[in-house]
Amino acid sequence: GIQFPQNQMEIVKESETTALIDAHNGMGHPTAYRAMQLAIDKAKQYGLGAVAVKNATHFGIAGYYPLMAAKQGLMGFAFTNARPSIAPTFGTEPMLGTNPIAFAAPSDTDLPFCFDGATSIAQRGKIEVADRAEKPVPEGWVIDAQGKSMTNAAEILKAIPKDLASLLPLGGAGESLAGYKGYGLAVMVEILSASLSGGPFMKDLLGFAEDGSRRPHMLGHFFLAIDIEHFLPLETSRKITGDIMRALQGATKAPDADRIYVAGEKEFEKEQLICEIGIPVNENLLKDLRMLRDTLKVTGYEDYF
Repeated sequence: GIQFPQNQMEIVKESETTALIDAHNGMGHPTAYRAMQLAIDKAKQYGLGAVAVKNATHFGIAGYYPLMAAKQGLMGFAFTNARPSIAPTFGTEPMLGTNPIAFAAPSDTDLPFCFDGATSIAQRGKIEVADRAEKPVPEGWVIDAQGKSMTNAAEILKAIPKDLASLLPLGGAGESLAGYKGYGLAVMVEILSASLSGGPFMKDLLGFAEDGSRRPHMLGHFFLAIDIEHFLPLETSRKITGDIMRALQGATKAPDADRIYVAGEKEFEKEQLICEIGIPVNENLLKDLRMLRDTLKVTGYEDYF
């Protein structure tokens, strides 16, 4: 989508514990970073800090922002809406974005607890990865306009913008596996992202003006920070969170399972591994990187790809 390289974020309304930011369609990452840090600063002084953002763009990994809070001894949340891709329960039209929920809390272990998950079974990025790897996606992730499952990643990516395919919410289609819970959570994120910022929502996030011309997606975000010291001593809270994590990791394992993980643990270990061995890249992604490198005449990366 369209975004502006210079960050022109503006605080349009502010109180001791809250702020409303207009990102003016600048790059999403620096806006989100500053918004989360503003929430953290407010929470450190007043116990809670909440910041809503409108006219924003894609901010990357949702979990990055609550981790900012956890690293500073606070708990944090981050939410964002996105261009429509999820169908409501009993529907086949993409109406809601993958609308992630991210939460982090410090612990006394080597890693904080960090949950970062889309409210769909799988997000668009996983389908893009499958497309580059020329692999199908599992049954039950995506449905077509008739409600039938789709597995061809390339066809799915072409069909979603045309309203001919939809991602399914957490729990899947219908009510038998409680798909309405994922649907409800996606709506909750949409409300937090639009109804506090006054920004667009659902179909108005597609990035097209009324005359069909391209425009920024105009996303909304919501960030919340909680200062633990306003409730308990930080070390007491860290130990309780750590005890919860250790109890879960030590639970009885399924017969075919090697271990039990807590949220954020696999990512923590993967980050350590990647720092040692580098980032694995398949051939189709390499082609895209080389195309961008050559088109933009970026030098200095010839030895890498």
